[in-house]
Amino acid sequence: QVQLAESGGGSVQAGGSLRLSCAASRNSYSSRCMGWFRQAPGKQREGVAAIYTGGGTTYHADSVKGRFTISQDNAMNTVYLQMNSLQPEDTAMYYCAVEVAVCYGGSWYAGSGDWGQGTQVTVSS
Repeated sequence: QVQLAESGGGSVQAGGSLRLSCAASRNSYSSRCMGWFRQAPGKQREGVAAIYTGGGTTYHADSVKGRFTISQDNAMNTVYLQMNSLQPEDTAMYYCAVEVAVCYGGSWYAGSGDWGQGTQVTVSS
């Protein structure tokens, strides 16, 4: 059973930073492509960043390159999303997902269909 728990969201002003965490059950984490998606009100869910936990290769969407960084802590079965230089357009609910196809040459699609409960990020101007 896939278990994902996001945390770390909050409200910041433009230019600020936040770090999100996604704690996964062990069977959900090892040698998988873990990723972050976000969904703003009235918009489709979009992929933000992904990491292959088996080797550490990372992927970032063009919209966040240079500002967001995904990383991992294998001892904690946790994936992080460091978000710097936040802008109002980054406001969204952020979700963690497993088996993101982008790690395998595919698109930003969460193959397992499992999602955490999400954590809200709000950036004010």
